[in-house]
Amino acid sequence: MPVTLNINGSVQSVNLPPDVPLLWALRDGLGMTGTKFGCGVAACGACTVMIDGEAVRSCQVALGDATGQITTIEGLGQPDNLAPIQAAWIKHQVAQCGYCQSGQIMQAAALLAANPAPSDQDIDDAMQGNLCRCGTYPRIRAAILEAADMMKAG
Repeated sequence: MPVTLNINGSVQSVNLPPDVPLLWALRDGLGMTGTKFGCGVAACGACTVMIDGEAVRSCQVALGDATGQITTIEGLGQPDNLAPIQAAWIKHQVAQCGYCQSGQIMQAAALLAANPAPSDQDIDDAMQGNLCRCGTYPRIRAAILEAADMMKAG
């Protein structure tokens, strides 16, 4: 039986069992490969998406439990209209290998939606479950602070 999802503002149907992780429904069922597989146990954050504005690890959310508005990296912004966090990410040249970046950006976007003026400690607390093997954490923090400033300026 198909499962209907609200993803990036549109209704999509995927014909997979409801116990399949949302990650695989996005990647294999819908061809949305921006969300990455990292560890499969919610320890790295590479698969982070938002459900109703809250950052979640899509590898641990069953497809049948994925109710609400799902936002993936593909729905955050477009090349000609980047979200502030994406523009700041580019400005601060955060990505090195890039593998963790969609999860990092989605976690940061959820942080900024909940707290538009985060402190360094707020950023550290929110981002601690998103791992970056390249160690770009100082640039991640700078990009989040820059995006917060961009959002204030409107």
